[in-house]
Amino acid sequence: MEMSVLPGGPMSGFVASAVEYMVDAGQRSILFLDVMRRRGDQYREHVAQTAPHVLQYAAELIIDGRQLNEPVNYALVRIIPPAGVEIDPARRPFIVIDPRAGHGPGIGGFKADSEIGVAMKAGHPCYFVGFLPEPMPGQTIERIARAEARFVEEVISRHPDADGKPCVIGNCQAGWAVMILASLRPELFGPLIIAGAPLAYWAGVHGKYPMRYSGGLLGGSWLTALVSDLGAGKFDGAWLVQNFEGQNPSNTLWTKQYNVYSKIDTEAERYLDFERWWGGHVNLNAEEIQFIVDELFVGNNLASGNIKMSDGEQVDLRNIRSPIVVFCSKGDNVTPPQQALDWILDCYTDVDDIRAYGQTIVYTVHESVGHLGIFVSGGVAKKEHAEFSSNIDLIDVLPPGLYEATFEAKGADTTHADLAAGQWVMRCEARTLDDIRAMGGNSPEDERRFAAAKRVSELNLAAYRKFVQPWIRGMVAPQTADLMRNLHPLRTQYEAFSSQNPWMSAVKSVAEGVEENRKPVSKDNPFLAFQEQLSKQIVHVFDSWRDSQEAMSEAIFLNIYGSPALQTALGIDPKAEPSRPREMPAEHRALLDKRAAELRSSMEKGGLREAALRALLYVGSARGMVDERSIEALRLVRRDYAGARLTLPEFKTLVREQFFMLLIDREAALAAIPKLLPDHVDQRREVFAAISEVLSASEEITGERAIRLQQIAALFGLEAGEQPGRASNIAPFDPKAKAS
Repeated sequence: MEMSVLPGGPMSGFVASAVEYMVDAGQRSILFLDVMRRRGDQYREHVAQTAPHVLQYAAELIIDGRQLNEPVNYALVRIIPPAGVEIDPARRPFIVIDPRAGHGPGIGGFKADSEIGVAMKAGHPCYFVGFLPEPMPGQTIERIARAEARFVEEVISRHPDADGKPCVIGNCQAGWAVMILASLRPELFGPLIIAGAPLAYWAGVHGKYPMRYSGGLLGGSWLTALVSDLGAGKFDGAWLVQNFEGQNPSNTLWTKQYNVYSKIDTEAERYLDFERWWGGHVNLNAEEIQFIVDELFVGNNLASGNIKMSDGEQVDLRNIRSPIVVFCSKGDNVTPPQQALDWILDCYTDVDDIRAYGQTIVYTVHESVGHLGIFVSGGVAKKEHAEFSSNIDLIDVLPPGLYEATFEAKGADTTHADLAAGQWVMRCEARTLDDIRAMGGNSPEDERRFAAAKRVSELNLAAYRKFVQPWIRGMVAPQTADLMRNLHPLRTQYEAFSSQNPWMSAVKSVAEGVEENRKPVSKDNPFLAFQEQLSKQIVHVFDSWRDSQEAMSEAIFLNIYGSPALQTALGIDPKAEPSRPREMPAEHRALLDKRAAELRSSMEKGGLREAALRALLYVGSARGMVDERSIEALRLVRRDYAGARLTLPEFKTLVREQFFMLLIDREAALAAIPKLLPDHVDQRREVFAAISEVLSASEEITGERAIRLQQIAALFGLEAGEQPGRASNIAPFDPKAKAS
């Protein structure tokens, strides 16, 4: 029986759907090509600028690094708050440092919901450290560090009344650079927020994160030196970007473009905004990239404490005195959690070791966001970064130790919701090094494999420099290097679709007509469903190919560098255990012993404030968690009942002294509390009421905390079971008020 072709019949509906889809597909194709044209023109305009960036905020130049005694291509700017945003000049300033890992600056202030945006919304003055596309002659990583120290000093001088040193955010490459500087100049820094930064590059687990094998598979860093020599002393950042793109070929070759094509009416502007940054490639000096590859990517020397500056000073991350907030993600195949966190295992034996250095480390692990999403995603900015910005002063006074930051959505049933800033409640939960080990990591066999790859890299680089480098350098002229950079595939893909191509001029005129007569396909069109299914199959093919390549690369690396014969030939004992973590220097141990003796002798010194803080720390430590509501309520105890005020640094010092007293000798510290209290029972009752209020800010006091609180009641001379209310002369807590 023939299928009906009468109007309204099955064939008629099929033909109508086909025609509708073909019209829409044709229009989308023209509009997509026009987006590619606009992308190419945008690229040409961007790279033609003297100081290209993607900041969405107005900025005032403060220091041009090119004018320093040791010139660098970095600059410090002050972010000018947009209309409607009020800045409190007395709040600690934020400094955002963007990564120089192939792209240009600005991604930390890429949009309103960004690191800069949420920091300003919380009332903090904001500064930004960016850079120009071309490095200065003789510029090195060490010289950049000295310039950034000068930038931080300038920010400090501009905010003499700020309640704390600047909070510095280091994204990706800037993260490890900030950590290096903070270890050399710890006195300059307030809290550090390190987002997506590889600090322990060897770390990872089998079956994932193949970038860590790249150095060994390529024979080490000799190839880096070759590319720099072909660039006449400069390394083209486009090669770094190409490495990133190679990690996700389905997105690079298909999904990113298909998403624009399939949603051409809504996605074009978002795509172009991102491509303006993604295509803004910058150069590095040969010395800079060689340091990065040799010391970090292949050598893993930052985590192991083996980097030395030109003056012989050793970079030891244990020297950092500011709280360190590490932000990473399980969905990040560029800097997985192990690479972001395992430096802690290299530096410390246990949590007590962390405390012995007076260090506070807070980490948070996002479940799914990718590498760029850590510091680009608006959702991440409005949640994690907003919470860190709002609570940065509170993080600064956390007792030393290791914590994981977790976030719970604030709802109608949230206890004391007015004490939590924003839409989330942040908790810092006490952790041990075993919690980091539980994420997975290298076995001793893996450590020996990477050590062998490091040694091979050193041998190959030495051979290249002796036998090949002089010949390459003599052959490559600056003009040849510029030509090769301009012909890089990542650059030509932008140029080819720009208006410089005469064919694209025709696309522009046709696209204007298409926009006037746009006829989108209906969402239930069967051909559209087939298109989506075909796209998924293409992604599956690319992903399968990537997975097979990664599995093969890992197997090759593990087998070659796991060879006992090769390891022996390279001077590595195939049965040796890795020497981690490092021993505490004798000088630091002596300093600790001296400080412990001082604290023991000071346990009976002080007054009401010392007693209250000691009691709070004792009871609160039973929970193993610090809630932002409790820390906010802790401002009640920062009040000196004689009317004096403590600055945040003074309060931080007081908290740490009381914490260490309890750590050194809990029984003696508790026994001394009655000697610190005034004789007047009403004052004791008043302070005990404030302590109870702080402890109950996030939840009811039960269990071990209730038992300890009764101990404190007895030490305060209050009757067992007495439940004092809020004293009448303590003002209600205002969470929006500046910490007193």
